[in-house]
Amino acid sequence: MPDDPLVSTAWLAEHMSAPDVRIVDASWWMPAEERNAKAEYAAAHIPGAVFFDIDEIADETSDLPHMLPRPEKFSSRVRRMGLGDGSRIVVYDASGVRSAARVWWTFRVMGHEDVVVLDGGLPKWIAEGRPVTDRETRPGERHFTARLDTALVRNAAQVRRIVGGQGREQIIDARPAGRFAGETPEPRAGLKSGHMPGALNLPMPSLIAPDGVMWPKDRLATIFAAAGVDVAAPIVTSCGSGITASVLALALARLGRWRTAVYDGSWTEWGGLPDAPVATGPSAVSPAP
Repeated sequence: MPDDPLVSTAWLAEHMSAPDVRIVDASWWMPAEERNAKAEYAAAHIPGAVFFDIDEIADETSDLPHMLPRPEKFSSRVRRMGLGDGSRIVVYDASGVRSAARVWWTFRVMGHEDVVVLDGGLPKWIAEGRPVTDRETRPGERHFTARLDTALVRNAAQVRRIVGGQGREQIIDARPAGRFAGETPEPRAGLKSGHMPGALNLPMPSLIAPDGVMWPKDRLATIFAAAGVDVAAPIVTSCGSGITASVLALALARLGRWRTAVYDGSWTEWGGLPDAPVATGPSAVSPAP
């Protein structure tokens, strides 16, 4: 396991030719953003990077978006991408860390711990004048052994028990304050507005500095404390569909809390369940500025 779940652009520039380093473009956009991540990858990506399609490497039997795939499907896909046992995987995306964190978490759920996220992602890489290419990456197939780590995942039944007072875990919601409070409608139609009773709100953008990198560890600790989070206690993160919840888990790993679980279905599942309890109003503790 790495000491830090993030690496700098300078580190990647120095190590990208190392035989064990593999680079993954995990770019993904919300439908409302009207951007095509795969087409953008084809036009310009970090040399050697392969594209990880979050919506395709997913559970195709679920009605929910980009739910975790079966281990067999995950292994099959990443083997073809040249990602295998013994690889040091560096994940980046075109927004900074948003969807890269989701893929970082997914690899760890599948038992691969030697995975890190490029701090600042593709925007920082390009801003520094580092190289990009449109050349297709054609890696050789490698063997990948998936070992499902269910401790890093929570489902709706488990979250119900936490909400019902049968669990010790804190639920931290990464959605914007307006959506958490139920004052702003959800971007996905048909979902209730609000949050899980007892959840705390820590909007994901508060973890990111103005230059697009994640805040240093001391600032992260202050942000979590200001949101009412006890980082020494068990935590489950949630968001709209399990993407930005993974950014919270990434930040907590920086603080030494590597075993944070993510509610995979997040609000897309919870807000669509007819009998799931929902609270409205602001977080019990005001989110960090």
